[in-house]
Amino acid sequence: MTAVDSLMLDAKQAIMDEHHRRFQTLHQEGRWEEALQQIHITLNCATDLLNESLRVLDEALEAQTHTPADGSPPTTT
Repeated sequence: MTAVDSLMLDAKQAIMDEHHRRFQTLHQEGRWEEALQQIHITLNCATDLLNESLRVLDEALEAQTHTPADGSPPTTT
């Protein structure tokens, strides 16, 4: 994982946390219609964060597959 990947994931996490906080505030205030709209935004942010996390993980696994720990060529199945 690169520093850019880490920063991107941290930023997306912070954005999602802020939207979740807004949802909780609206929910506690009984502002149901606005809370419902906010939960959709929060879930979209969570989806974006999960997709970005999967992309980073896929890249890390791909890099690991191309560079075996023992220095031998990667095997294909």
